[in-house]
Amino acid sequence: MATPIEDYGLISDLQTGALVSRNGSIDWLCLPRFDSDSFFAALLGTEDHGRWLLAPSSHPAVAGPVVVKRRYRDSTFVLETLWRTDSGEVLVTEFMPVSDNRASLVRRVQGIKGSVRMYQEIEIRFGYGKVVPWISQIRDDGGTAIMAIGGPHAVMLRAESLPQVRADNSHAGEFTVEAGQTVDLDLCWFPSHDSPPPAIDVDQALDATSRYWIDWASHCLPAGEYDEMVKRSLLVLRALTHQSTGGIVAAPTTSLPEQFGGERNWDYRFCWLRDAALTLEAMMTHGFRQEALQWRNWLLRAVAGDPQHLQIMYGVGGERELPERSLPHLPGYEASIPVRIGNAAVEQYQGDVVGEVLVALEKLRNRGGHEDNFSWPLQRNMLNFVENNIGRKDHGIWEMRGEAKHFTHSRIMIWAALDRGVRAVRDHGLDGPAERWEKLRDELRAEIMEQGFNRDLNSFTQTYDNTEVDASLLVLPHVGFLDYGDEKMLGTVARIERDLLDDAGLLLRYRTETPLDGLKPGEHPFLACSFWLVEQYARTGRSTEAKRLMDQLVGYANDLGLLSEEYDTTNNRMAGNYPQAFSHLALVRAADALHGIKQEST
Repeated sequence: MATPIEDYGLISDLQTGALVSRNGSIDWLCLPRFDSDSFFAALLGTEDHGRWLLAPSSHPAVAGPVVVKRRYRDSTFVLETLWRTDSGEVLVTEFMPVSDNRASLVRRVQGIKGSVRMYQEIEIRFGYGKVVPWISQIRDDGGTAIMAIGGPHAVMLRAESLPQVRADNSHAGEFTVEAGQTVDLDLCWFPSHDSPPPAIDVDQALDATSRYWIDWASHCLPAGEYDEMVKRSLLVLRALTHQSTGGIVAAPTTSLPEQFGGERNWDYRFCWLRDAALTLEAMMTHGFRQEALQWRNWLLRAVAGDPQHLQIMYGVGGERELPERSLPHLPGYEASIPVRIGNAAVEQYQGDVVGEVLVALEKLRNRGGHEDNFSWPLQRNMLNFVENNIGRKDHGIWEMRGEAKHFTHSRIMIWAALDRGVRAVRDHGLDGPAERWEKLRDELRAEIMEQGFNRDLNSFTQTYDNTEVDASLLVLPHVGFLDYGDEKMLGTVARIERDLLDDAGLLLRYRTETPLDGLKPGEHPFLACSFWLVEQYARTGRSTEAKRLMDQLVGYANDLGLLSEEYDTTNNRMAGNYPQAFSHLALVRAADALHGIKQEST
């Protein structure tokens, strides 16, 4: 059976990330970037598709090893796991050096008590588990190392005790760690045409990596009762940011299912403009203006050019071609197929995206962000794109794969884009046709109130031509379209509570029984939507309900404070890609609302 999603911890070097299971197996790692091919893909298959297991040996005659405690060291992504066996205790410390110019993953084993026999097994598989590399043992820096080469990629494992090759093209071996002894294992990636990088100084790398994360987190503004969860969420958002380019991935994984055994499996290792803009807002609220500027610069590079070619998502470096294809050799997480890489939604028109971006950039201006000769003209181009597509139907925030519609949320975000264009001219003195944008904005508001609000139901609707509700309608007050306490908003909230709350009190995005998304019905509550409901409750005086729901949601985080995309309330388990930026940024907003931190929305 597959390892539960919540049993994984994330380690990151701001270039890529690895998932480490509670039992000591690294089952997912793409090198050298988040969106590169995987070297370990057991997460979506079996150990034959690549993994690196490191744990105390288990023997039938004695009790098995037990994880006593697992945690991140302070405010870092240095993962510590304390193991206990009948013969002693060991501490395994795992991290990816942030300051290193290469992609490295270090695993340090320290003897704490007695004597512990450790076992490691490593299967290196390039190309999402499909390519078995050529593996050899070489002399290296006075010792020996294992080197694996396949096409453009190479990895080297340096260790005092190297595992031995087996018939199945894996390597396995045991070594003993005594109390007070330290054994280091270092796996590094490099282009196969280059020489291997020199051995790492583990003590120095561990110290530098810890200091980086602790220093970064020290700038986080306080967030009241949920301060620790907010800090960890902001750290997750930082960990999903590519340090070199500034691009923010939605998650470090692909194809973790929204419906176990189903087809709702998507690749999230890309930079959605929407998710990144919302991440930027969360960062700015808590004092991280430099990260906001870095993301703006990524945005400028990614979307530069003809505004008519604007996309909803890009690669980590701003790449535009993200073709979706299936990997039939991978059986999927709990047989959830197809396993997909790339994302066909890149071809969709989603009307809300420009609004999300311009709302975030308006907040950056309000916080002193300076517009230069590139940034404001590009935003004007984005507004031209809005004008040229203002009557166009879209596929909505949830990337419906059915027929395009006029989604009410999308129409409101188009309103928000025009509104921020007007503000930029009127409040900040930038140049632009404010009167024209204002006219379009006001006409669109009248249209939304006429076609997107159902007076008989006293509720906004999912689309202009249906009477369904959608959790995305909770975003209306976030952008200043209505106040949280407006009667029309309260009527919408009442319908959302009636139609979309599950038996555990969590929100579904929408009713999948309707044919809009073009897929078979069935998915679990989307955590970000429930955090939006917390915010709505908190801003309208329903503080008891807000606190109760917030505590419930925070309780779904694992022992490391990580959240997935969705939660299966029937089986009490995480679902969807993990850890999920959208869930963590929504948590930050909800905590801010409970703490009384005012968001800029009007």
